[in-house]
Amino acid sequence: MTTALTFRPLDSGWTLHASAGPAPAGFDADIPAVVPGCVHTDLLAAGLIPDPFLDDNESALAWIGLVDWTYSTTFEWTRDAADRTDLVFQGLDTVTRIRLNGREIGSTANQHRSYRFDVRDALVEGENELVVAFRSPIKYANEQSVALGVRPRAYALPNDAIRKSACSYGWDWGIATYTSGIVKPVGLESWSVARLAETRVVATPSADGGTVTVDVTVERAGDAASTPLFVSIAAAGPKLGLEDGTAPSTTTEVVGDRAHIVLELEEVERWWPAGYGAQPLYVVDVRLHSADESRTLDATHRSVGFRDVRWDMTPDEAGTPFTLVVNDQPIFVKGVNWIPDDALTVRVTRDRVRRRFQQALDANLNLIRVWGGGLYESDDFYELADELGLLTWQDFLFACAAYAEEDPLRSEVEAEARENIARLAHHASLVLLTGNNENLWGYEDWGWKLRLDGKTWGAYYYYELFPSLIAELAPHVPYAPGSPFSPGLGWDGGQQTGPHPNDEQHGSVHLWEQWNRLDWTTYREHTPRFVAEFGWQGPPAWSTLTRSISDAPLTPESPGMIVHQKAGEGNVKLTNGLLPHFRLPEDMETWHWAMQLNQAIAVRTALEHFRSWAPHTQGAIVWQLNDCWPVTSWAAIDGDERPKPLYYGLKNAFAPRTVTIQPRDGGLAAVLSNDTADAWTGELVARRLGFDGAEADRFATAVSLAPRETVTVALPAGVADARDAAGELIVAAVGDVRGFWFFAEPRDSALGAAEIEVVTAAADGGTLVTVTAHSLVRDLTLLVDKVDPDAVASDALLTLLPGESATVLVQHEGPALAASTLSDPRVLRTANELVAS
Repeated sequence: MTTALTFRPLDSGWTLHASAGPAPAGFDADIPAVVPGCVHTDLLAAGLIPDPFLDDNESALAWIGLVDWTYSTTFEWTRDAADRTDLVFQGLDTVTRIRLNGREIGSTANQHRSYRFDVRDALVEGENELVVAFRSPIKYANEQSVALGVRPRAYALPNDAIRKSACSYGWDWGIATYTSGIVKPVGLESWSVARLAETRVVATPSADGGTVTVDVTVERAGDAASTPLFVSIAAAGPKLGLEDGTAPSTTTEVVGDRAHIVLELEEVERWWPAGYGAQPLYVVDVRLHSADESRTLDATHRSVGFRDVRWDMTPDEAGTPFTLVVNDQPIFVKGVNWIPDDALTVRVTRDRVRRRFQQALDANLNLIRVWGGGLYESDDFYELADELGLLTWQDFLFACAAYAEEDPLRSEVEAEARENIARLAHHASLVLLTGNNENLWGYEDWGWKLRLDGKTWGAYYYYELFPSLIAELAPHVPYAPGSPFSPGLGWDGGQQTGPHPNDEQHGSVHLWEQWNRLDWTTYREHTPRFVAEFGWQGPPAWSTLTRSISDAPLTPESPGMIVHQKAGEGNVKLTNGLLPHFRLPEDMETWHWAMQLNQAIAVRTALEHFRSWAPHTQGAIVWQLNDCWPVTSWAAIDGDERPKPLYYGLKNAFAPRTVTIQPRDGGLAAVLSNDTADAWTGELVARRLGFDGAEADRFATAVSLAPRETVTVALPAGVADARDAAGELIVAAVGDVRGFWFFAEPRDSALGAAEIEVVTAAADGGTLVTVTAHSLVRDLTLLVDKVDPDAVASDALLTLLPGESATVLVQHEGPALAASTLSDPRVLRTANELVAS
């Protein structure tokens, strides 16, 4: 579609230099720069710095955040007939002064919004010079912290005093990069008469049909205030076309600078989350034009899905649920938390996001929560989520700190919130906006009230500003003031009122005591309504670890390992969390496996427990899906994009149908979960077995589960009571879906050495691996990255009874892998070798 508005990218000819601060000699000369990009990626490309992700280069490169950096370019421009020419920055990180031909045309102080400057009068015929001067993000944040007043926060540097991704200053899983740069596209936009300044599209289903509602705000050129303008919209999608003229459309006049237009569609298909149905999308084209439609002034489009969404928080006898309902269908949320996928965020491409989302879908996940210390994620992120059916919730960007409510921060917060609500609200995948991460909780429990001593801390944003902006711009999008959050919590008379924000019987809860000081078995002491954060640490894949750390010898406490362990007392907590279950290995590779396995078992145990309490508990969001660099962390997928054993723990615990064995009322019960649209019938068979496979007792009963139902079946004493706790287990199964219960911790059990036979065969895309157990084998896993760094196994954490076999596809390039290669004890790992001497 041809329009009078044109955009010319300014993405070439850029250079970069250090203009002030402690840069080494030579960095004041011009360095080639890529836009979009950042200082780190440009210095890496020029060979001027080592990879910040390796060894302790983080410390060696900390000076970058203390330097003022200047980007410059020149471009040719010829005067045209447009009424306006704007310089548009889609994203700047973060504090800048911008000069065009020596004239200062503006300044910025917010990574989380875009900027537009009318520069027609500053442009000259021929060559033009554009300069973007960045302030040191460390120095600026420190200055603003003093000006606004120091407030409580989780980390030393005042990331709360600047509107920049908080984790760029470091986190308990993240490298401190202190990035600067033109991180999104920049260009000249020329237009006449008027342009679409804001376009908001809402798709609402009703019976078999639906309604498309479009609200437009236009910006007029200075002499076009009275020019008649019209907005037309058309919708295309399943059974609707644009090119053949069958797309429904309508037109309305712009009144002042606003237009409101409604299009009724007789028949639409519903959009569903992954695992619940299809994801049909409709394209809504929006066109701004003159009265006779002879000239299109501006045009845009939005892809939408027709679904309704709400969170059921109707109080019941147990407290207050937090149940996601889509198209009147309650959803058991199988979620993960998301952090920026690369600490140098400009390297995150659409293809990279798609890879991560496909991993999430393959692990049976249906929701991704974008955490409040990172970014408002990209259009690519949300478009892919819409396409793939991954539900999303986006935190406003406030995390683990008290935030000033005074200017200049206050105005910046409102500007970024307005822009991002309008940008994201049409996405079918978006089911929740959340005011912050852990700040409501922090205010109550982390000593903030004393240290604030009357200062503001963000309550205005969470309880007033954000709800009012959502009511104005996107009333169809659900909102919660924070995570965790208890419905009924509010702000009145300078105090937080209502239930405690992290009360597990009301709303959402974060569970961190297990990792910080308790055993992971104590997850079973909690029956929350919804878990928005919990997790356990483990190291990255072996090839990721050894690529990023060159310590010799490499040990759990060697210097590089400590640099790549950001959690307070992280290794102490890893050890304390392992010892109740396994002994601490002495060699590094076995230590690595033990910590990875314990992470997977901890989270798997918690997820199976939470799921067993559905519908009382109606979701769990694991901390975290991904990493932003190579690090020991809570992630299921490491910074080199490799799945850890935890990933398979998520996949198995979130399978569409599961059988697990859970403590209930002083005994044990088999809990069956059917998260499919079909009924599930069969025979539940529970057997108490010796480790040699001999059956000591059994129980069988017919079971029938409706779609999306959870059923609990008490096990009789003959099965549930061990005669030899160290040498027995329970296996409960319906068909080929089964779960296990061990009466004793592995370290206290009679688990012997794993006796395994391995056979391999060539297969499309890799090697088919068949493993046969000749003894009881617990949590068999192939660490295939040790064979081929790019290899990925289809399954892991396999428990096999004597005589049983399982098949795993190892995906990789090249010829089939030999059985001897995959049965190498460095590659084929089990829980057995962490027990047997």
